[in-house]
Amino acid sequence: MSSSGGDEPAYKGAAGGWAALRSSLMQLKEQGSLVRGTQALFRINQSTGFDCPGCAWPEPKERSSFEFCENGAKAVAAETTSRRVTPNFFAAHTVSELAERPDRWLEAQGRLTHPMAYDPEEDRYHPVSWEDAFAQIGGTLRGLDSPNEALFYTSGRTSNEAAFLYQLFARAYGTNNLPDCSNLCHESSGAALGRTIGIGKGTVTLEDFESADLILVMGQNPGTNHPRMLTTLQEAAQRGAAIVSVNPLKERGLEAFVHPQHVGPMLTGRATPISTHYLQPVIGGDLALVKGLIKVLVELEDASPGEVLDHAFLREHTTGLEAVLTDARATSWEEVVRESGLAEETVREIGALYARSERVIICWAMGLTQHRHAVPTLETIVSWMLLRGNVGRPGAGFCPVRGHSNVQGDRSMGIVERPSEAFLNALDQEFRIRAPRAHGVDAVDAIHAMAEGRARVFFGMGGNFAAATPDTEATEAALRSCELTVHVSTKLNRSHLVHGERALILPCLGRSEIDLQAAGPQRVTVEDSMSVVHASQGSLEPASEHLLSEPAIVARMAEATLGISTIPWSSLVEDYGRIRDAIARVIPGFEGYNERIEDRDGFYLGNSAAERQWETESGRAELAVHPIPDLGLGPGLLRLMTLRSHDQYNTTVYSDDDRYRGIRGERRVIFCHPEDLAERQIAPGDQVNLVSVYEDGERRVEAFRTVAYDIPRGCAAGYFPELNPLVSLRSVATTSNTPTSKWIPVRMERPEAG
Repeated sequence: MSSSGGDEPAYKGAAGGWAALRSSLMQLKEQGSLVRGTQALFRINQSTGFDCPGCAWPEPKERSSFEFCENGAKAVAAETTSRRVTPNFFAAHTVSELAERPDRWLEAQGRLTHPMAYDPEEDRYHPVSWEDAFAQIGGTLRGLDSPNEALFYTSGRTSNEAAFLYQLFARAYGTNNLPDCSNLCHESSGAALGRTIGIGKGTVTLEDFESADLILVMGQNPGTNHPRMLTTLQEAAQRGAAIVSVNPLKERGLEAFVHPQHVGPMLTGRATPISTHYLQPVIGGDLALVKGLIKVLVELEDASPGEVLDHAFLREHTTGLEAVLTDARATSWEEVVRESGLAEETVREIGALYARSERVIICWAMGLTQHRHAVPTLETIVSWMLLRGNVGRPGAGFCPVRGHSNVQGDRSMGIVERPSEAFLNALDQEFRIRAPRAHGVDAVDAIHAMAEGRARVFFGMGGNFAAATPDTEATEAALRSCELTVHVSTKLNRSHLVHGERALILPCLGRSEIDLQAAGPQRVTVEDSMSVVHASQGSLEPASEHLLSEPAIVARMAEATLGISTIPWSSLVEDYGRIRDAIARVIPGFEGYNERIEDRDGFYLGNSAAERQWETESGRAELAVHPIPDLGLGPGLLRLMTLRSHDQYNTTVYSDDDRYRGIRGERRVIFCHPEDLAERQIAPGDQVNLVSVYEDGERRVEAFRTVAYDIPRGCAAGYFPELNPLVSLRSVATTSNTPTSKWIPVRMERPEAG
């Protein structure tokens, strides 16, 4: 169904192709970076170049000359832009004036060039020396009643070296308050995988996709969010692997793809069909679907005992089988159908396909993780996969697809609010400190801590916290209650305008730029979604002579705060190899770090579950049983999920278009089934207000245009951050505390009704 409500699809072409190429070139042109940006693109994701600042999909061993996707090109164009945000820019605009501007306009102004400090009397940012900025941070931190009154947030674009120093500083200072972007996205994955298989990471490598018989893609839109993944899926489809996509919306990237760097298909226009099967459950219906798939498997096993389940694997490696079998037999098809929104025959077809597939990979992203029942859903998926031994062998396993380039590496480096005792002991021994043992706060609890006066300083290492978090009004009020807010950034964003009593903007180097320290140009390292660590080194001149690297910012902040220390901050930053040597001594799996990154492909950290070693309480992989949640809503309510547009990466919006969904020039839209609109006497194109309904009250956004779309009845979707104000800060996933941005109960109102 089209954006106009007709019968023709809004976008008829395949994902990728000439449209992707044109879009990439247009972005370079708009940013004034045709030369500088093109130079960078030749080095992006190359063994001697820099890692894409976009997603964390891994690089293949055989790399092409152009190893980037459309969104990677846009990210590089944005970083290499010729536009600059100088002190003159801030002199011309009050913060109040800038706060009225759209987020896209803010980031389009270009690269930050100088450290800036907020002047509340003038309501403006003024340039400040680095020395004075660090003195202000250090003085404020030393003046707090407790180190736990400070929050140290981390973006997924932070390198391993910067992340390690950052968490080291926080712990030397005295707190485990290290919230990060993982808390907002894949925390549910880590919680579920950690409990069931003993490690909170995916178990597959890129090579596993070469031999998988069946690949499931659940709650994920690779065409927009991880475009390089489409190359992997294309290759799998071309060799005959079955690909099952599970998504409430029909997404073009999961239907057909033309690789924009492959000459033949580009000339002929011949697209590769991606999905052999496409399931559209209702939003939140994935747990019911997987319970149905388990039921199919058990029914087939009961009909042919010993021929369907992997009994040898189950006996040797798992616990909890009998409970799963009993539950599957007791689960009714009526409940599966009602709560999944899928026909019984559809579930049976996919269940039978799984039963006859020898090697299965399952991939997922936010569509599964941002629900109240996210952790039970993922634990049930684990059980389903374990029943046939689909972990710890070639071509099979779990693949949570991360959205930031180094979000997994940050966690490996110790960016976590609940660190293990072993990790803290290793830090203590290496640096002669006494790291705190009390648990810190995650991203959601950080907001509560600021709002309640328990936290007075917010330090953001990258990211755009105000735009990335739920319950926008509550989040912004919490940030404004702080004594000091500090943001390390490359470009202007919303968070700089949602400031505390005092505020600092600290501009840093981008991934594509030369990082020159005392020992010479430096490399950093990142970890991709599949636990491969590799080097990254920029080659472009920095956008300003006043920029510092993230490790340098951390080290100078530490020196200004801690004074005399057992940690040689300056020495570590002079040569990042020294940081990596320390990491090698502290974190298992990183032994020989500096030597191993000399390999052009980096090195694989390994994965205990992939070796069928289970670091769980039982010492086995643990099958779990969870009831199907009752997701019924009150009369007239819709299940709303937030998502990205195609011209968007996380909170960064490149344009107001969404090519694959047929949207041009606007973002305040809501995608609905045409019958849901008709039922409410609303025509496609009408404006509506949206009101979310929670136990803690209602929240409202106004003036959204309705778009008739191929989505199940009773469901709706729209873009974040525009819809973030609707998400209650109190609505979080059980266990993981992740905001439920994929499950917002809403009603639509005509503007006059509001």
